[in-house]
Amino acid sequence: MTQAAEAVQEIYGDLAARPIERQCIQRTECCHFRLTGRTPFLTRGEALVAAKALRASGRKQLPESPDGACPLLHRGTGRCLIYEGRPFGCRTHFCAAAGGPYPRQDVVDLIHRLEEIDRNLGGNGAMGLPTAVERALREI
Repeated sequence: MTQAAEAVQEIYGDLAARPIERQCIQRTECCHFRLTGRTPFLTRGEALVAAKALRASGRKQLPESPDGACPLLHRGTGRCLIYEGRPFGCRTHFCAAAGGPYPRQDVVDLIHRLEEIDRNLGGNGAMGLPTAVERALREI
């Protein structure tokens, strides 16, 4: 699992190195799933990275999210608890303030690499962030 998490982090690094204009200013509108109607889907490898980042923040379980916001959004500060370990979908999100969504053709190779890691881990494809992270927390 450690190798899978490292491979996912490498993909995140490859994404960051691409010359795609982005300007995430952490406004967090995209983190309010109930309002946007969109929830990021994570592969098993991404969920492991997110779960490890959550544990590193001192938490043992996914926080409750009664307002429909991402459970990884800190209720007091309004910031992502795992920003450096945030999933691919959060990095390529649909936030207009950050530049809108990445064109799929610009990142499809990275998506395929994430899917390959998922298959190697015995995953069954991406699942919604809360479920994916909760399962990964039980595994690590």
